[in-house]
Amino acid sequence: MQPIWRPGTTLEEIHKSITATMAEHLQIKLTELGPDFLAGTMPVTGRSCQPARALHGGASAALAETLGSLGANFVLPGLDERCVGQEINANHLRPVFEGAVVRGVTRPVHIGSRTHVWNIEIFDEQSRLVCVSRLTLAVIRLKDSRQRQG
Repeated sequence: MQPIWRPGTTLEEIHKSITATMAEHLQIKLTELGPDFLAGTMPVTGRSCQPARALHGGASAALAETLGSLGANFVLPGLDERCVGQEINANHLRPVFEGAVVRGVTRPVHIGSRTHVWNIEIFDEQSRLVCVSRLTLAVIRLKDSRQRQG
């Protein structure tokens, strides 16, 4: 299978792009770049828990949007466009409690010239499905150099 990524894309390059972002605050780590998928992990800590000490649904959505957005942006052929989130949904299927680590995997459903749709599955340490999410992104053209730096 031919990789879907922009030529020269590496896991290290993608990981550098999440420095000083919410992803870094949530301790998201990118772990694998396959020919058509990107995977990462997130620990379930106080930063990502609800009061019952279970993984917060918003943290699951943040992991999903991080992986899907990164995937979409590193598929784009050039640097004069960006993918930005339009809509995300997340179905939370089972709880995961503080001290665990979850793993997310994203794959494209649709890569178009104006929109992308990415599927994200989040698993617990026993490889059980915790959350399934779908992210729709708009492809926008950058208008000036200030937007290109991000």
